[in-house]
Amino acid sequence: MKVRDLMTSNPATVGPDDVCARAATLMREEDCGSLPVTKDARLVGIVTDRDIVIRAVAAGRDPKTTPVSEVMSADPITIAPDTNADEAAKMMAEFQVRRLPVVEDGRLLGIVVTAQLARRESKGEMGETIKEISEPASGRASHARG
Repeated sequence: MKVRDLMTSNPATVGPDDVCARAATLMREEDCGSLPVTKDARLVGIVTDRDIVIRAVAAGRDPKTTPVSEVMSADPITIAPDTNADEAAKMMAEFQVRRLPVVEDGRLLGIVVTAQLARRESKGEMGETIKEISEPASGRASHARG
């Protein structure tokens, strides 16, 4: 099965000039912890609820005036729509992310999340995938979590 068969098309996004408070409100509305950041339909980053809390709120910055571009992770890990779902699960485990933006020629097509991959796996495989995604990386540089 390919990522394009599992992904959510047209996910909610924010722009780099949107403020953190807007991103947080959209996360609440969409019941998610991260959003792709796009400019002219091109993926430029990803912002997480943790980015907003740590890089804005805890740093004493006003989320109502701080642009997403100042707290987001640029160049997030992405996946192509024709990638096999098993490869997507391996990438999520390797980079410990729960959401992968699906990109083709720099344009955001959708997003694939662990639950979408888990539905196609057996119960044992699903547990192993989630365990691998959730385990702390030992000896690896940390990556933005989604």
